[in-house]
Amino acid sequence: MTEVLGSDSTQTLLLIAIFAIASLLHGISGLGITLVTTTALASIYPLPHAIILVIFPSLLLNAMTWLSGGGRSIWQNFIYYGRRYWLLALTSLIGSILGAKLLLWVDSAYILVVLAAVIGFYVISSLLGKQIRLPDTKPVLIVVGLSAGVIGGATNAMSTILMMYLLSASDDKNTIAKVGNMCYLLGKVAQIIVLREPIMALSSGEWQLIALLSVLSIGVLLIGIRLRRYLPQARFRQLILLILTVLGLRVGWQGVTALL
Repeated sequence: MTEVLGSDSTQTLLLIAIFAIASLLHGISGLGITLVTTTALASIYPLPHAIILVIFPSLLLNAMTWLSGGGRSIWQNFIYYGRRYWLLALTSLIGSILGAKLLLWVDSAYILVVLAAVIGFYVISSLLGKQIRLPDTKPVLIVVGLSAGVIGGATNAMSTILMMYLLSASDDKNTIAKVGNMCYLLGKVAQIIVLREPIMALSSGEWQLIALLSVLSIGVLLIGIRLRRYLPQARFRQLILLILTVLGLRVGWQGVTALL
């Protein structure tokens, strides 16, 4: 993988700004840090590299969500929620492996178009204020798990599909958050396994930058969470949707022009 980071201070500052803004907005509104950072980076770097840069900060944030509330460790959460949702976790893991492999097998232009389409679906459904719910049946669970995994592994947009099932399967917000993050966590593990060669090819400077972005994301996210009680969350959610719309149009245009 070509070294696109570490040597250019302007790119480094741009990355820091992207992660800081996305983390702050996520802390305030609870939306979109992974999707915003992935989409923003995909308009700057090759998609596989953008995915790699987001993997470890996202992994840490998922782990924080697992550890927050309930007094259980990550492993205890896996056992507790895995008993009921093991099939969803398994299918999402298999799908994530396939999705991550698509980054290596398929022209990124096609995946950028898919990413733009998923963002469009996410933004429109959010603006309409309607949560699409799917039947809580085993066949639906398997299809959702696999499709969410494939999309998540290839684009980091697993939640857009997964939430449609989880909202139907449970009314408990804590369960939805925990099960969702269990699948996201497994998705990150799948990406690390499949993309291990390009990950291992990262330079020491790139690893230092990833570490910086990870610490920055957690710190700014916590600040955003503290600000949440004082600021209008609805406005910030609208701002994130606007940012995603602009970024989605940009990566969609990139994908379409690359295919033509």
